[in-house]
Amino acid sequence: MTDERIIVGLDIGTTKICTVIGEVASDGVLDVIGEGTVPSDGLRKGVVVNLERTIASVRQSISAAERVAGVKVSSAWVGIAGSHLKALTSHGMAAIRRGQEITKADVERTIENARAVPLEANMEIIHVIPQEYVVDGHDGIKDPAGMSGVRLEVDVHLVAGAQGPLQNLKRCARDAGAEVDGLVVQALASGLAVLNQREREVTTLLIDIGGGTSDVGVFRRGTLAHSAVIPLGGDHITQDISQLLRIPPDEAERVKKRYGVALPELADREVELEVANPSYTASLSTFELSQVIKPRVVEVLDLIRQDIEQKMGALELLAGNVVITGGASLMPGLDRVAAERFRLPVRIGKPVNVSGLVDVVASPAHATAVGLVRYGMSQGERAVTPMQREDGIGNVLAKIRNVLKDFF
Repeated sequence: MTDERIIVGLDIGTTKICTVIGEVASDGVLDVIGEGTVPSDGLRKGVVVNLERTIASVRQSISAAERVAGVKVSSAWVGIAGSHLKALTSHGMAAIRRGQEITKADVERTIENARAVPLEANMEIIHVIPQEYVVDGHDGIKDPAGMSGVRLEVDVHLVAGAQGPLQNLKRCARDAGAEVDGLVVQALASGLAVLNQREREVTTLLIDIGGGTSDVGVFRRGTLAHSAVIPLGGDHITQDISQLLRIPPDEAERVKKRYGVALPELADREVELEVANPSYTASLSTFELSQVIKPRVVEVLDLIRQDIEQKMGALELLAGNVVITGGASLMPGLDRVAAERFRLPVRIGKPVNVSGLVDVVASPAHATAVGLVRYGMSQGERAVTPMQREDGIGNVLAKIRNVLKDFF
């Protein structure tokens, strides 16, 4: 028998829904064995606004991934975004009896004390992420269990979301056939997928620019220390183009993906675009198009900088580098604009340290889904079963494996 585990990540976004199925071997290697991406229909700014359409899209995405992987998905880790998310840092403290070592129970009690913060009645805590512990005034401790002391303190990063949007997202996954193993904020998931070892050892700003929102995470020594959701994304660039050229949003999206650049200096001044709508034909150069795109990109980046500096201080003193991921990060020149605004080294992040369908998921657009699988690797997972073949052999083999598990 093998020790492989199957974990599923489900990224329900504003513009696309992506399912990634990963198989984790006993040596910890993650093989991507299934992927399914379909257009999203039913969300706005990361929040479900049409249940039926979202459920249908989720079902299509899961089915596509199942066909590639040859397994039947029963549950998934689901990414969560939206401006309803609230993040804060909280402090907890617990007394330790003199002469006794700090136990795991003491650590959990300290975290629970940090967790006990007043929240609005409709808010539900999603993550409680310990930053570092302090024992009798000595800070920088990652795991205090077994140490001696009389006072244990901890700072935690709390992320909470409104119960309505959370329940609607869970319902979409369940009605599409997948139980929810847990909800994971997209910034955390994306960071787990794209940050390399060096970036995990320092303080790194991660930006995931999606369709309806941009998710922000500050990772300090590999731990999420700050997160935020900016209610602007790639769709707002599309809207700007649509309004300027008076063309439908789907045509504006095509123009953006085909000709859009974030930095006017990179635009080909010789290329002229002609876009027809029902009443007239519009003509503009790719340089003029970039002059429409850049201000919106700058606005998003400046809002991100403003959020971080209000909560954590000057960005240049806080972080050593910036990693940008998400579908919108594929636009040429976006990294250079970010380097101008942040005055820090910037790179585009793609999922790293995966095998299997590497060419399929080697894109910033797959960062969240792959990261959800990585999150599941550390949190545990529910089983999925082999797909039943029409001749019934798959069903028989599944039953045999289940019987064998009872004995081994």
